[in-house]
Amino acid sequence: MTTNDEKIINQIIAGDSNAFSVLVDRYKDLVFTLSLKMLKNREEAEEVAQDTFIKVFKSLSKFKGDSKFSTWIYKVTYNSCLDRLKKNKKEQLKVAIDEYTEHQVKTIDNALENMVEEERQQAIKACLELLPPDDSFLLTLYYFEEQSLDEIAKVVGLTANNVKVKLFRSRKKLTSILKANLEPEIIEHYERERR
Repeated sequence: MTTNDEKIINQIIAGDSNAFSVLVDRYKDLVFTLSLKMLKNREEAEEVAQDTFIKVFKSLSKFKGDSKFSTWIYKVTYNSCLDRLKKNKKEQLKVAIDEYTEHQVKTIDNALENMVEEERQQAIKACLELLPPDDSFLLTLYYFEEQSLDEIAKVVGLTANNVKVKLFRSRKKLTSILKANLEPEIIEHYERERR
């Protein structure tokens, strides 16, 4: 936990509820973005983000500080989103992933790494929207929030090894979506360069 977060949390626990607005300002964009990745609906993401901060405020005294505060708030966000998804019982997009090999996944990764950073981010974000909520959430934490496997494991309540497996499967799903959405010539160009 950063010293700054710790200081603010101690102020809130001591009774300074106004200090909570500092934490909200610091994490509101992340919480909303992660909620939107899972729920794929702006209004629901806003509601879940609000619910998340209410839960965080009510249970702040239970935060032990044995992980980063951001990891804890991601976990609360994740669980709030899961609750909302269960409540809504939405159909999730199913993607056939077995037909993609590890080589094809790496080829897509290499193609993306060679794209201009901004184009790459836009291409990935657009394709992430087509993934099931869990997959989108994991890939966002790993690639955009640069969370470690251990940090993600704490957020989603799995072992680091399970997260690694889920990330690989999520990347396979993303590969199939990227392959369908990116120009085939781009992929072929980078496949030729690797030979």
